[in-house]
Amino acid sequence: MDPTSESQPTNNEDTHSVLITHSGKSHTFTLPSTSTLSDLRLQIQSTFSISAEYQKLTAPKLGLLKDDNLPITSLPSPPKKILLIGSSNAAIQDIKLANSPAASTLRRFGGTGPIKPAKPVHRTDFTKSANESKYTFGPIRVLQHLPNPQRSETYLKKLAADPGIKAVMIKHRFSVGMLSEMDPAEHTTHESRTLGLNKNGGEEILLRLRTDRYDGYRDYKTVRKTLCHELAHNVHSEHDKHFWELYRVILKGVEEADWRHGGRTVDGGGDGGRVLWEGEERERELVEAADGGGWTGGSFVLGGGGGSGGSSSGGVEDRRSMAARAAEERAKKMKDTL
Repeated sequence: MDPTSESQPTNNEDTHSVLITHSGKSHTFTLPSTSTLSDLRLQIQSTFSISAEYQKLTAPKLGLLKDDNLPITSLPSPPKKILLIGSSNAAIQDIKLANSPAASTLRRFGGTGPIKPAKPVHRTDFTKSANESKYTFGPIRVLQHLPNPQRSETYLKKLAADPGIKAVMIKHRFSVGMLSEMDPAEHTTHESRTLGLNKNGGEEILLRLRTDRYDGYRDYKTVRKTLCHELAHNVHSEHDKHFWELYRVILKGVEEADWRHGGRTVDGGGDGGRVLWEGEERERELVEAADGGGWTGGSFVLGGGGGSGGSSSGGVEDRRSMAARAAEERAKKMKDTL
């Protein structure tokens, strides 16, 4: 079936159309108004050859679509698009065949002539491959009007492929419709800077990659930490205790996967030493000294007014004082643990 064509119902009853995009291809499905999301999944399977259980659908304002009984009339109509993420049945079948006993035998004894010495065979973990395809990011979007858009694209791809990020996304079953570069000019005021933004619980995550003057890029681990913050907003929209608990679990999981750079051992540095995570060590300083109450909604805002409303003329000095106190507290804790 032509993926750019339009599916039509077989009768004259009332209909509803939805526009599905997948891997750069679009298809408009027109179904009876009485249809549900489950009926749409069957049409998608017929057109894109992706089984219903491997389909991840993300709609504007609705986020990830999970309820198969959802009426199709609840979905946005064209030109609004619904993003489809998933591996085709053919790709999944190839993975299954590659792991089959018959394929292993052919690899070992195939061909004519003397039997070659057996070589170690790398076996694909089908469950891991399926999860990586299911719990991942959708398309990457960068700002083409700014200098070096290729560097921004490389930066976002590195974040999406980061072993720690991939591990926590699979563990917590996170799917993000789009990973985008944030324009600093649109999210900067005299009082604050927005470092990250999560739209509609994972429909899109935007990250501030560039410095305010566009002449450089921010530290990778700092941006990765912001991404951890925004991933926690896939579950919790407010910055309550449940959000912070999940955020710290995500951050620790990412840093554990990056053990060479994410943490260091204290109490002698041996196997029995306690691991001190950089995220744990710096979180208090970041929130108390820099944030000033600027964590709002689904975004990570650096700066901003305090809880009593707005910023004062002494705001910079206050933050410096708090930073100094936080540094003193960390130094004292480090001394106590040594």
